[in-house]
Amino acid sequence: MKKLLTLTAIGTVLLCSEANAAGFLLREQSVGAMGNAFAGATAGAEDVSYSFYNPAGIIRHQGTKASLGATAIVGNTKGYEGSSKFGFNREMDNVVDKAVLPSFALTHQLNNQFTVGINLNSPFGLVTDYSKYWAGASHGTLSHLRTYDLMPMAAYRLNNNLSIGAGFNIQYVTAELKNAVGVPALGQYLNHAKLKGDTTDIGYVLGALYEYSPSTRFGVSYRSEVKHKLKGKIQFDRYIPTGNVATTMRDQDISARLTTPALLTFGAYHDINDKWSVMAEIQKTYWSSFEELDIHGAQGLRNITEENWKDVWFYSIGASYKVNDQWKLKAGLAFDQTPVNVYTRTPRIPDTDRIWYSGGVEYKYDDNWTFNAGYTYIRAEKSTVDLKNDATRGDLHARYKGNIHLFGFSVNYNF
Repeated sequence: MKKLLTLTAIGTVLLCSEANAAGFLLREQSVGAMGNAFAGATAGAEDVSYSFYNPAGIIRHQGTKASLGATAIVGNTKGYEGSSKFGFNREMDNVVDKAVLPSFALTHQLNNQFTVGINLNSPFGLVTDYSKYWAGASHGTLSHLRTYDLMPMAAYRLNNNLSIGAGFNIQYVTAELKNAVGVPALGQYLNHAKLKGDTTDIGYVLGALYEYSPSTRFGVSYRSEVKHKLKGKIQFDRYIPTGNVATTMRDQDISARLTTPALLTFGAYHDINDKWSVMAEIQKTYWSSFEELDIHGAQGLRNITEENWKDVWFYSIGASYKVNDQWKLKAGLAFDQTPVNVYTRTPRIPDTDRIWYSGGVEYKYDDNWTFNAGYTYIRAEKSTVDLKNDATRGDLHARYKGNIHLFGFSVNYNF
């Protein structure tokens, strides 16, 4: 009867089609970089917010500098639920909630060779919210995940061309999910379950910046995976007092393992002249580390959900035009692959490939204050969920279409 606890397919809660990057990765840690679709983020180092993508880049910033930004994520996604017999017969609106993603960076130059700093960000997250009684309620109704990272970092200039950087990634993750639970032994009795858990663990970030010339530079960075063991509780709306069902349907402590993926990124930046700059980025996300979710309950619950995600690539190109000493215009284009296997796609993550269209503007008020604004339109391909032969949760057929809008604003200050 352990399988009747459908909620323990927690793996699917950690995934959402409208996390604004593929899987549940969030890229928006720099509004300045967003204007170029994050092209050249590991090499650009245009302000200290770029330190999230490559800690070695902070070596280019003199004195003490700070950056504070926020990005609003607005999804416009529709779903259509149905069955293989009757087709798609009911429309669902607004299954993805709006969110605001903050970011902060602070750096201080100790001398000509050594710079230190901190970065606060939220690199993984999602929110999806369905009706409590929709057709796929047993597969998931609420999915909420967020990570909060604190990254102390340092950069060292080896010579006039090459700098290296490193940091610790202290990552806190919190998750909440809900879904309906059917109990076949009791005639499909409908219960609703809620799981909440959190944990804090540590990874690392490495980076290097090679300045080939004053106008051309290259960057590489590696952000390690972080292995988490979430601890929390599972609760039910109702209590069933008899048999084996009572054990699995009772409130209890649980634990679950989650690994956020490693990222390897290469970037290039080049000033064509005093007006035009071009940049490019390529990133590999090692989602294959997300093989399964293994759930343990204090009262004998055990459930393993196979995920088997694949490693994927993100490609972007961008250009900037300096209008004058105060104004700069930015644009970028990106392609983002999904890690989700089409045969195991779920309503918590009906994820598909995406294309990014980005633009931005930078305004330098004076030597101390600089402002950035950015906008990105993400077009996602249509997707279909087709889950069959699930005796516990039932078959589900659904399709999705939609897009995502990102609105960002940041302020940079030189002390």
